[in-house]
Amino acid sequence: MTEAGPLILIGGHEDKEGDRLILKEVAEKVRGRKLVIATVASREPEDYFATYCRAFENLGVGELVELYVENRLEALEGEALQALQGAAGVFFTGGDQLRITSRIGETPVHRRIREIHLSGGLIAGTSAGASAMSDAMLAAGASAESHRIGDLQTAAGLSLICDVIIDQHFAERGRIGRLLGAVAQNPQVLGVGIDEDTAIVVDGGAFRVVGRAGVYVVDGAGVTFSNIAEAKPDRALSICDVRLHVLSHGDRFRLPDRRPEAAAPQRDNEAPTAAAAARRPKPKADRGGRDVRAISTAAHVVR
Repeated sequence: MTEAGPLILIGGHEDKEGDRLILKEVAEKVRGRKLVIATVASREPEDYFATYCRAFENLGVGELVELYVENRLEALEGEALQALQGAAGVFFTGGDQLRITSRIGETPVHRRIREIHLSGGLIAGTSAGASAMSDAMLAAGASAESHRIGDLQTAAGLSLICDVIIDQHFAERGRIGRLLGAVAQNPQVLGVGIDEDTAIVVDGGAFRVVGRAGVYVVDGAGVTFSNIAEAKPDRALSICDVRLHVLSHGDRFRLPDRRPEAAAPQRDNEAPTAAAAARRPKPKADRGGRDVRAISTAAHVVR
């Protein structure tokens, strides 16, 4: 039986001109075969497709084809499926995640993308394209402020990854509040916030972090109190005993048991860029001369 293929979920603004570390991950998964660039989320698809044609140049990707539907009717008809024939992977660009789900959700296009994934193909998405991958999708909510009970919109996503809700441009736009709000509403799901030029590579029940910044995992399974159901819509969120993991390049996280894994010892020699390596502080040593490294942080949000 063929295993489902990998997912690559990107926080947005991935490097397209320098080391292109994340795009290399995409190219390696495709292995010289056809990659479909799905520009469904964008109002200006031509610019996105041209940008990614240049970005993937010389990375070993085979044929690049654009998938765009102007409206839901086009996704229900057979013509849009032609772009997906023989595809080894699909890459969703940024824009508005609701444009993705409202146009292709539960259409023949969506079902074919799911088939590609279940038969071992790669599905990747950046920014809005990453948010659309989950079953419960963050559609809207305020950034850079404390979460207000009524200030969150969720919708059904593409259900390519379950029991996880994704947010992107995470640290750059101060989105910890709204991710906490999403987890307060759905404590059975993991909240995953992905910074810009950073990605998670999901494969075989775990994910690995790739890129220059961080990934934040909010686990609400142990929450002892929240006011999400009782408070008025304009009331600030209260939530207690939330677990928070902060992961960086090379770190891994096991999804079934919600636990991080130590990164391989050589990961500090696999820096995303030379500039990042120059900025990285030297590891501290304990009294025995051994390196002391932190792989994740556990924190509690108190009332």
